[in-house]
Amino acid sequence: MGKFKEASLGDRLGSAAAARQAALARFQARTTDDDSALAARRAVRQAIAAARTIRVAEREAERAVQEEARIAREAEATAEEARRREIAAAEETERAAEAVRTAEARQADQKAARDARYAARKARQRG
Repeated sequence: MGKFKEASLGDRLGSAAAARQAALARFQARTTDDDSALAARRAVRQAIAAARTIRVAEREAERAVQEEARIAREAEATAEEARRREIAAAEETERAAEAVRTAEARQADQKAARDARYAARKARQRG
């Protein structure tokens, strides 16, 4: 029976280097052969990226418009609330002024009645 032939370390390293060279040659051949296909795929990816950028910009613009509308609605609501508060304050001031006028009128009536009683008492004492 014959002896089993083992590959030496140099043979194995040489085979590995040859395999790497062959793989590199296949890769280089593929990229040069498919260069037009590669350029087409790259163009498609760039078109998709540009479309995505446009969609993102449109969404951002829509968000900005919606935010401006929300801010305008809030400002309008705040102005309406301030107007209502101003009206309520004016009404309260008018009620307070009316109360003061009523109190002053009541005090004047009481003074007039007191003065009339005083005058009547003086007239009885003189007369």
